[in-house]
Amino acid sequence: MTRFITYTTRHYDKLIQAVLEHFEIVGLTLVISIALAFMIAMLVMEHKRITAWITRVFSMIYAIPSLALFALLLPVTGLGMQTAVLVLVIYNQFILIQSFTDGFTSVDAGVLEAAAGMGMTKGQIFRKVRLPLALDTMIAGVHISIISTIGIATIASTVGAGGLGTILFDGMRTQNVVKIVWGTFLSVVMVLGVNGILKLIEKRLKKKLYQE
Repeated sequence: MTRFITYTTRHYDKLIQAVLEHFEIVGLTLVISIALAFMIAMLVMEHKRITAWITRVFSMIYAIPSLALFALLLPVTGLGMQTAVLVLVIYNQFILIQSFTDGFTSVDAGVLEAAAGMGMTKGQIFRKVRLPLALDTMIAGVHISIISTIGIATIASTVGAGGLGTILFDGMRTQNVVKIVWGTFLSVVMVLGVNGILKLIEKRLKKKLYQE
């Protein structure tokens, strides 16, 4: 306990810096990943063959170990955060595109036909019918993506992107239990915190969509 308190009081600034760097990597990754997956899902949701092909391609990429993918991209993108974000965005597409397209295509055809019969345009049907009904499936995919991103982002320290991986891997390298505990603890707290924020966003988004 004394070692734990001593390290925390002496190096709290490094812990804060690692958390902020991790938040930056995860936040940037999620914004880009969700926006990209949403656009792709909208374009291919009515084309089952294209959807299956895209899902198959990203599933093969997802099967590549993250450290190997970091190594493959290093000669192209170099060391730093851009490599980390690019790898994480690529990984997230398999999870997000699948959950988004599943959500969009799971809406009952009768409901869509009824909406069209009421005189709604395609845009109105998507915004007022398909999107609200698909939201639960989409959010479930985002939750999985968050956990995956925060976990894989720890490996980003190996390409000079910083984050909690710098503390965790340094602790493993030097057999420093305090660093390992802090790295693990802060990663878990981040998962819980980001998921809590997502739930608040989900409630507000649902409320807004159902009010329109």
